[in-house]
Amino acid sequence: MTTNTNTLLSSDFLTDIKTKTADSHKKLESLSVSASILSPDMKIEDYAHYLSLMHDVHKNTEEIVYPILSDIIPDLEQRKKKHLIEEDLLFLNHNKKASSVVFDRTEMSVPFALGVLYVIEGSSLGGRFILKNIVKNPTLSNDQGVSYFKGYGDKTGSYWKNFLNMLAEYEQNNNFANSIIEGAVYAFDSIYNHFGSIEKNEV
Repeated sequence: MTTNTNTLLSSDFLTDIKTKTADSHKKLESLSVSASILSPDMKIEDYAHYLSLMHDVHKNTEEIVYPILSDIIPDLEQRKKKHLIEEDLLFLNHNKKASSVVFDRTEMSVPFALGVLYVIEGSSLGGRFILKNIVKNPTLSNDQGVSYFKGYGDKTGSYWKNFLNMLAEYEQNNNFANSIIEGAVYAFDSIYNHFGSIEKNEV
């Protein structure tokens, strides 16, 4: 798949998917488990809890979404992050005993799966912002335990733009905008439900 950065990054579709997922995105960020890692006095146990929840998300993504997109996204292997979360949890001595299912829809079309990956890849970009807060904690100040939020390091921005280019080109060639957006909304809502169910169980 080839890309033309100048043309595709100004795609109306990219504006559309951002607009139509905005409410679901805000809803997810409103949860206390999401807000906890942006708190000025973030607690390590809250951080470990968040990582544990995100491990479920990435485990499901790599098991369900990745196989569907293996012929669509050429650098998919480089985008895996479950192992980074496992490294961080090991550093934190957090023993994750069980995994939860986040995406209950195991059969997805290619465009729907691309919508899910749009949300997952977007979280890497947001992770760089979160990183600035979590490294203020003394436990995480020596560049350990933060592998997941470091994302692709200095290449995070370019990885995101490359993904958007691939996504926009796929949509342009196949006209599956609605299915891609449906997948993105589904991903946001599924993660929201996953985070929310854990919060309810803890009350």
